[in-house]
Amino acid sequence: MGTKPLAVFLMGPTASGKTSLAMTLCRELPCELVSVDSALVYRGMDIGTAKPSREELAQAPHRLIDLRDPSQAYSAAEFRRDALAAMAEITAAGRIPLLVGGTMLYFKALLEGLSPLPSADPAVRAAIEAEAAEQGWERLHRQLAAVDPVAAARIHPNDPQRLSRALEVFRISGKTLTELTQRKGDPLPYKVLQFAIAPAERAELHRRIAERFRLMLEQGFEQEVRALYRRGDLHPELPSIRCVGYRQMWDYLDGVVGYDEMTERGIAATRQLAKRQLTWLRSWPDLTWLDSDDKTACQRLVQQVHQAHNQTKQ
Repeated sequence: MGTKPLAVFLMGPTASGKTSLAMTLCRELPCELVSVDSALVYRGMDIGTAKPSREELAQAPHRLIDLRDPSQAYSAAEFRRDALAAMAEITAAGRIPLLVGGTMLYFKALLEGLSPLPSADPAVRAAIEAEAAEQGWERLHRQLAAVDPVAAARIHPNDPQRLSRALEVFRISGKTLTELTQRKGDPLPYKVLQFAIAPAERAELHRRIAERFRLMLEQGFEQEVRALYRRGDLHPELPSIRCVGYRQMWDYLDGVVGYDEMTERGIAATRQLAKRQLTWLRSWPDLTWLDSDDKTACQRLVQQVHQAHNQTKQ
């Protein structure tokens, strides 16, 4: 173990049972929760993000939730900074940072460090958006392909945020996104135990996703998004409104789709999110898998973390 303090990653697709397992772990061990979820950072977005309830937060406080207004962005670099600060506080108190969520990019940034990308330049970004409005994103995608074919192959022409950022990086620095992202920053100064939880059968995960989305609707998801919609300063291109479920409900409120189609699209989008999360996790190194339906999984997890924690104290 060396002298590095211990941290635990608990990852998994949406609706896999991460929060429940993490809260059980906090009751059994001296852990403190750090959220690793790009949607939970937004205030006023509670139902559609499956944000822990007040009762759950009272039992096991979560750090790094409700950090931003939905009109604001939150980057992987900001997450890494905030997560490292939270982990340092938890470790200094003699406790174990337990990082829980499904935003794999955040986990990767935390584990490996970040490449030295230039900061956003509002003038450059505005120029790119003006070009896109005049020429279309397809034309800008061809521009990117000419200078950075690797990034262009990875970024879809209908993904304006990532496409704009890749072009912005090149125009500011003269270097491609692919070139710069090959340069990693400082690695995480912790000994990390990494776990992923998911149902053994894909059909069970799909059932959970559909059940949870319909429960969100019963709990008032439409009213939650309607309150955001009425503000007047939010729009579908913001990272907050692009969150799964919110974009589909926004389209319903805009009159683009009917209620039933919104529901089906929301469930389908959540399934696609889970598929992307699982794709990340299948290639993740040093990962221990847990079955969501295995009642012994929690106890085995507790034993592994307890043993590792004792070793760090020797």
